[in-house]
Amino acid sequence: MTVKLAGSRRLAGVAAISALALTLAACGGDSSGSEAGGDDGGEQTEEGGDDGEAMDLSGELPGAGASTQENAMAGWIAGFNEQYPDVAVNYDPVGSGSGREQFISGATLFGGSDSHFSEEELEQASERCFGGEVLELPMYISPIAVAYNLPDVGVENLNITPDALAGIFNGDITSWDDPAIADENPDANLPSTEITPVHRSDESGTTENFTEYLHEAAPDTWTDEASETWPIQGGQSGAQTSGVVQVLESAEGTIGYVDASQVPEGMGTVAIGVGEEFVPYSAEAAAAVVDASPMTDDATDLRLTFELDRATQESGVYPIVLVSYDFACSTYDDESDANNVAEFLRYVASEEGQERAADPSVAGSAPISDDLRSQIEAAIDQIGVA
Repeated sequence: MTVKLAGSRRLAGVAAISALALTLAACGGDSSGSEAGGDDGGEQTEEGGDDGEAMDLSGELPGAGASTQENAMAGWIAGFNEQYPDVAVNYDPVGSGSGREQFISGATLFGGSDSHFSEEELEQASERCFGGEVLELPMYISPIAVAYNLPDVGVENLNITPDALAGIFNGDITSWDDPAIADENPDANLPSTEITPVHRSDESGTTENFTEYLHEAAPDTWTDEASETWPIQGGQSGAQTSGVVQVLESAEGTIGYVDASQVPEGMGTVAIGVGEEFVPYSAEAAAAVVDASPMTDDATDLRLTFELDRATQESGVYPIVLVSYDFACSTYDDESDANNVAEFLRYVASEEGQERAADPSVAGSAPISDDLRSQIEAAIDQIGVA
């Protein structure tokens, strides 16, 4: 496999992120494709061309954002490069907040975020998008697993209620044999080991989703509002998902929240109290809460954003879930950039792309529905040139 580090020819700042970028390029095969768009640019279609053949694409496609999408993005880039080996795609998993900042500054052409753009960010992005709008497309649906390092506990999943989980992360519950945990797990071998909560140290959409769940499902115990920045002092922390995983692995008694695709092998995970049952995480249980949730009040045909029902009592639903969005401009100043972005996003939304990410060896995410795919494809069709 040839590995390339790529940066935008026109956009400032890409060099600063290239060294950290997740980059996949062509693996063998013919790389003699012509310049992007053909002699006269060509017209985008569902299959990349009127005759069903792939478009001739080339160039650099820099992106950055949510670390939760890191594994899925690696799979998507690999699959896309099987079709378009001359497009050097990279994705730097710097976190949702930094990804949005780099996109707004013009350092990247696309990105990923576990939380929506704010009204102020949308205004800033309009200028970056040459007067166009931001697309926010829900491409990655995944449970947020609550993982713990507690060997020899004797059960596959510890049952924990929303109030007990909030009490663990706000520091009220400090030992693993506390009655709030032990009473729900009579078959577990719970030690008196001190509980060490682990959170993200960086601005994180995963943190926003997790704190939103705690606030909505256990409002009497977790009184802080949802936030991309961890709101409580104390505990241990790690930068990005990989940093949290490293801290979890480093000491017994730790507990933290991570995208389910990145839970270390052999580490225990929590089954969350929902109604009268305890539900372990799964792609199917995560997808169920998305299907039951409405769109946000400010959603548009380009910004397909959800208002998740965190306090649901529906059977079989896992409510600690994130919908991670891939974002891009509706308008670019270069036809090659517009074509590369559109075709990459089209691959991510395709059945093939979603199935690749759903593979447990890749990310184990929940594929989007056919109806949602149709809405996403309609939005991608709006990408053009200023």
